[in-house]
Amino acid sequence: MRNRNAYLPLIFAILLLAGIFIGKKMTETKTLENTIFSFSPSKNTDNKISAVLDYIDQSYVDKVNINELEDKAITNIIDDLDPHSQYITKEEFDKMNDPLLGNFEGIGVTFRLEKDSITIINPVKGGPSEKVGIMAGDRIVYVDDSLMAGPSIQNRDVMRALKGPKGTHVRVKIARRGVLGLLDFEIVRDVIPTSSVDASYMIDDQIGFIKLNKFAATTYTEFEQAIRKLKKEGMQKLILDLRGNTGGYLHAATDISDEFLEDGKLIVYTEGKSRRPMYIFSTNKGLLKTNDVAILIDEGSASASEIVAGALQDNDRGVIIGRRSFGKGLVQEQIVLSDSSSVRLTVARYHTPTGRSIQKPYDGDKEKYLYETFDRYLTGEVFHQDSIHFADSLRYTTPGGKIVYGGGGIMPDIYVSLNEDTLQYYYNKLVNTGVLFQYAFDYSDANRQELMQYKTIDAFKKEFRFTDAMFNKLVQLGEEKKVTGTAEQKKAARNKAATLFKAYVARNIFDDEGFYPIYQEIDPILQRAIEELR
Repeated sequence: MRNRNAYLPLIFAILLLAGIFIGKKMTETKTLENTIFSFSPSKNTDNKISAVLDYIDQSYVDKVNINELEDKAITNIIDDLDPHSQYITKEEFDKMNDPLLGNFEGIGVTFRLEKDSITIINPVKGGPSEKVGIMAGDRIVYVDDSLMAGPSIQNRDVMRALKGPKGTHVRVKIARRGVLGLLDFEIVRDVIPTSSVDASYMIDDQIGFIKLNKFAATTYTEFEQAIRKLKKEGMQKLILDLRGNTGGYLHAATDISDEFLEDGKLIVYTEGKSRRPMYIFSTNKGLLKTNDVAILIDEGSASASEIVAGALQDNDRGVIIGRRSFGKGLVQEQIVLSDSSSVRLTVARYHTPTGRSIQKPYDGDKEKYLYETFDRYLTGEVFHQDSIHFADSLRYTTPGGKIVYGGGGIMPDIYVSLNEDTLQYYYNKLVNTGVLFQYAFDYSDANRQELMQYKTIDAFKKEFRFTDAMFNKLVQLGEEKKVTGTAEQKKAARNKAATLFKAYVARNIFDDEGFYPIYQEIDPILQRAIEELR
């Protein structure tokens, strides 16, 4: 028989969670499905929860932190519900919510921890750091009087030091290549916009490309601006890249879907035990109703990305290309507690226009659920489409007669598998071990002045050359990391390595706007979409 003490943490957690709701007013907030949820606490104060907490606080043999007990209890309870409900402590709140708000308050830089130091990739254009003269390649050594270097420094430490309320001041000391000593800067923090659009450009004289990284509060506005820009440049067809986009606000997904659909088409509907069904239909405002479109997805596309892909697929609009998406068909709602912590609770399921749920199975094992996409490599799904099998009970038919399936992500109309060619083994090792990325970063850092002579992405794309000497250096760096290959494998890797290296360097100069126009040359899913639209 199982020891009864094993159940005590769960019982205690349930009691504590109920106690949180007693006498605490939960403030209203914008939720992930763009509705407002208010919670009225119970009037009853005669309950076991308060009694237990008071008893522990007053009589336990050692001093305890009741707030920490509450946090642990809530976390355990929420984790036991489903894989997407989540408790967010007040310390984590801004980190979790800032990406969806479309802005944050800080100094305005992108950085990475490189060799135990904070390396500035690029200052945000027009942001507070750029205004005082901080440059790409600078190393932040001190923030105020705190040393920000060494093997113990972590991303969260950097974010905590650099972010802060608008109008507050922070002093930094910078190490700059070619300059003796440290440079002192005083930066006034400001509101820093975060972009949902990684890149938007014309692939040729007809096909436009937009890469979205999330569905935030500002995503639709950014998307619309990108569409208008591309239309002015002659765009007649669009590739919308949602690969790796894990989602965000439902309203951002439905607004973007609306751009492609005729008036009155069902985009998505949601339903839950305590929520009335909500049906969202398209309007007549769409800018892209008559334009051919290809949506790119993969196993990293989830939630709002799947809503867009499902809405277009079920309405026989455009073509979905790539690999099967993640499979998240649950809607979360967020409430903020009195101490600025919050709970994101699953309150509904969403369904595509044909009625299918794309939520993948969950048996209570959260780790197994979250890492299911990695299992697709082990089962061979990412290499062979015929490894995927759907039950007949999950079969649906679109108005145009196309067969689609629910029960685990969006299956694309055109499946593009990964390449199993053994000749690519060496190239894949150079990429997956980070050797190629690191070499590109070090090269960019050491040659920044020379690279800044390229004033446009087109100029860099046409003029920059990856030489044989650079490839030999890459091979040498690989060998130092135990990455080896045959002469035939190295020969096969040469051109792809050159293109990816060039794309990485372009990103270090021009951000993501420089990366994608170059990387597209070796991107099989994007190339398949270009072929389809042409």
